[in-house]
Amino acid sequence: QPVSEEFQNGEGFGYIVAFRANGTRGWKEKMVTSADSTTFKYRDETFPPLTPFEVKVGVYNNKGDGPFSKVVTVYSAEGEPREAPSEVKAAGVSSSEIQVVWRPPNPGPGRPWGYEVNFWKDMEQEESGEKMKTPGNETSILLTGLEGNTLYHITVKGYNNIGQGPASIAVRAKTKKSPPSQAPSNLMWIQDGDNVSLGWEPVRSLDNESDVMGYKVLLRQEGRSHSEVIETNSPSAVLSLTEGGTYIIEVRAVSEGGEGTASSQIKVLKSSGENRLSSVQVIMVRLSFTHLTSLIDYSSGSQSWSWQNTDPAGFCSN
Repeated sequence: QPVSEEFQNGEGFGYIVAFRANGTRGWKEKMVTSADSTTFKYRDETFPPLTPFEVKVGVYNNKGDGPFSKVVTVYSAEGEPREAPSEVKAAGVSSSEIQVVWRPPNPGPGRPWGYEVNFWKDMEQEESGEKMKTPGNETSILLTGLEGNTLYHITVKGYNNIGQGPASIAVRAKTKKSPPSQAPSNLMWIQDGDNVSLGWEPVRSLDNESDVMGYKVLLRQEGRSHSEVIETNSPSAVLSLTEGGTYIIEVRAVSEGGEGTASSQIKVLKSSGENRLSSVQVIMVRLSFTHLTSLIDYSSGSQSWSWQNTDPAGFCSN
């Protein structure tokens, strides 16, 4: 604790830090000229980590030296990490993310308290890159906010309260191509009681976009935030409406680069207590950007048939 001003008794107040390794005779003394100081660091690499020292702190001012505190024993720090992490591996997981994993340095002095990951774009300098730190001693990290279809260089180094250790050998990883920019279009649905048969025009990726792997249909009731997610490999899906009310549906393409642009939302109404309609059979549905041809054969009951056309040229039905 620093000495309060009322007990400094004059100008030029400061501290004298005296220390010696256990078992030695002479004291080393260092002056600390700030009256508000509460810490002092001394570096001597000739001593191994965790060496015990005797330490005492005295005071002085322009009149001379004052008394010293009681002698206490402290131990030298371990030092900054001395080895770099090894077996660093990195892989792109989306158009904006790269997963990085590594092995920690061998146990010994200078143990890391955490890790710092440096990453920068190809053809750029390391100094222009960005840095992320792991929470604690985690040996993996997900780099986010990256550019799509871009090659990155990555290094990892340990750090502790003393400083940083050496960096690992740089590895390279490339983010995936961006997800498709085209949204699913020309949504059409046939409602049969509790079920909705949904179809849409397939999404086609551009050359600089990730290939479509499938689709994700999001279904939620109006006024609720939670969405049910239905995944499908084809441009169609069958949805179940479990309760009465208005349902909001949208569709996204799924790719290696992530999810694409959402379709326009459609709304489907299910009346409370509605019974399932009987024996509705869809024989053929053909959908294009310019026209819709359909043939429906039904034996009894009624059916709800709707479509959404986003083509400004419109379409006709037979």
